Amino acid sequence: MECRLGCAVCCIDISISSPLPGLPNGKPAGLRCVNLTAQNSCQLWGTELFPKVCRNFIADRRYCGDTREQAVAILGQLERETEPARVQTSTL
Repeated sequence: MECRLGCAVCCIDISISSPLPGLPNGKPAGLRCVNLTAQNSCQLWGTELFPKVCRNFIADRRYCGDTREQAVAILGQLERETEPARVQTSTL
């Protein structure tokens, strides 16, 4: 699957714990990455600054669905299920 041009759900809706250019402490879920353009394109794509965590995210129907709206729902649910407070309490 190819990324949908202008989607950027993975750059907005998920949390990233590793440092990113412009976000040395990573970013929380729901915060728009500072490296996105107004057209939802990554300014770092294809450069040596493109973060490893972003490079490792592979567009897949399991995560992205068939539409941007489905991606928001799927990635949002995964984010909620894996947030540290929920993971800690579910393992007690």
